[in-house]
Amino acid sequence: MHIPEGYLSPSTCLTLGAAMLPVWYRATAAVKTGLEAARAPFLAMGAVFSFLIMMFNIPIPDGTTAHAAGGVLLAIVLGPWPAVIAVSVALLIQALFFGDGGVLAFGANAFNLAFIMPFAGYHTYRLLAGGSPPASRRRLIAAGLGAYVGLNLGALAAAIEFGLQPLLFTAADGTPLYCPYGLEVAIPAMLIPHLTLAGVAEATVTALALKYILKTSPDIVAAGDGR
Repeated sequence: MHIPEGYLSPSTCLTLGAAMLPVWYRATAAVKTGLEAARAPFLAMGAVFSFLIMMFNIPIPDGTTAHAAGGVLLAIVLGPWPAVIAVSVALLIQALFFGDGGVLAFGANAFNLAFIMPFAGYHTYRLLAGGSPPASRRRLIAAGLGAYVGLNLGALAAAIEFGLQPLLFTAADGTPLYCPYGLEVAIPAMLIPHLTLAGVAEATVTALALKYILKTSPDIVAAGDGR
């Protein structure tokens, strides 16, 4: 789901990067005021976890790959604002040192994976989990479904960004300057593999990881829950 260089126009990248500035500012302020010093190492561990899980790509039939991201799990454990920072750091390292996602497209990738995904997934989780006990089956199912929803909404956002390019940016002869595929191609191309493969992987990883955390360190989730 990483957007590579050249698929979005510079103005699109600039717009989405600008949209992320207040998000990063709010997230930084939330971490400074709401994350205890004793829990700061978990933020770094969260960034490492997100970085590693995004490096495991799942081959899909159209010749590309999809992957889990871990953003919703981090939002459940640490809170959605710390998740923004953790996933953004992972995306930045991938773009700068591994070429996974364009540097110019960093703001767009952060908007989709570090903002839309953790917040959508977290609030879905909170809605479905209700007041259930932390270690209940309902909470684990809610976490998996939240992760599934979050990843697919992030993929939908990326698909819309792709699909708008040929409508907005063309040469004098009508040739698309950036992504050549319209919404009718971009949306199913992105959503089908994420709905069927990547979303299931994201949900499974999130539910199993949360189950393990609740078994070994339930106080971590309790501290981050509801923030």
